[in-house]
Amino acid sequence: MLRTTLLVYLSLHLVHGVIEQPDYVKTCFKKDPEFINCSTHSVQSLFDAIPKGEPAFGLEPLDPLKVPKIKILQGGGGPVTVNASLTNVTVVGFGKMQVLYNSVDPVTYDFLTKLRLERLRIDGLYELLGRILVIPLRGKGSCWFDAKNIDIVAKSDVTLVKRDGFHFYNVTAIHVKFGIGGLKLHMGNLFDGIKALEDSTNAYLNANWRPVAESLNPILSKTIEDIMLDILKKMFDNIPADYFIGDIED
Repeated sequence: MLRTTLLVYLSLHLVHGVIEQPDYVKTCFKKDPEFINCSTHSVQSLFDAIPKGEPAFGLEPLDPLKVPKIKILQGGGGPVTVNASLTNVTVVGFGKMQVLYNSVDPVTYDFLTKLRLERLRIDGLYELLGRILVIPLRGKGSCWFDAKNIDIVAKSDVTLVKRDGFHFYNVTAIHVKFGIGGLKLHMGNLFDGIKALEDSTNAYLNANWRPVAESLNPILSKTIEDIMLDILKKMFDNIPADYFIGDIED
């Protein structure tokens, strides 16, 4: 394992302070009529290569992905009112990302990417006070969420910056919309560990997973946005945009 990590690190040697183009980064050209197809395959190649992390620029393993804390706060008159946090979070699934489409605006360089995950599972420790659908919830303990067949549309806001003679993507925000084909979940120690209430609540939420998923959409979208923004910023802060697009214009 150590030998493999060292080989990967050494293969990304620096040229004038910038990482040399890795083998898994394919260069596309805006003037090419097949640019979108090329860009889609290029992004897929990137996501195929990095699930174990990239020590050259501090990218932690993506599968499983460790997240110290996720803060969830949603209020208002909707079906969900939640004040919660997840800690010691493990996310499984990002390492098998399918890139269905990726376009780059030729002027702004914003990305539009369509992705598919067969499965995304989140495990962690939670603290929760709130309401989902008609159920008031209160608890503190372990939990997991297991979603399948997730279709994601992500728009990335990008500016170009120049450094060391190269262009770099500066990803400032990501906006995610998604739909899922199934959801199972479990929250332990609900209602101070009253087993009958805990079991019946989890059973109700699972039996009504579709409205639950719709209700949790803003929360899950924000979670995915935060994770993807962290991943993309670490990659694009270190890999020049010129490696991805060979005819970037100043």
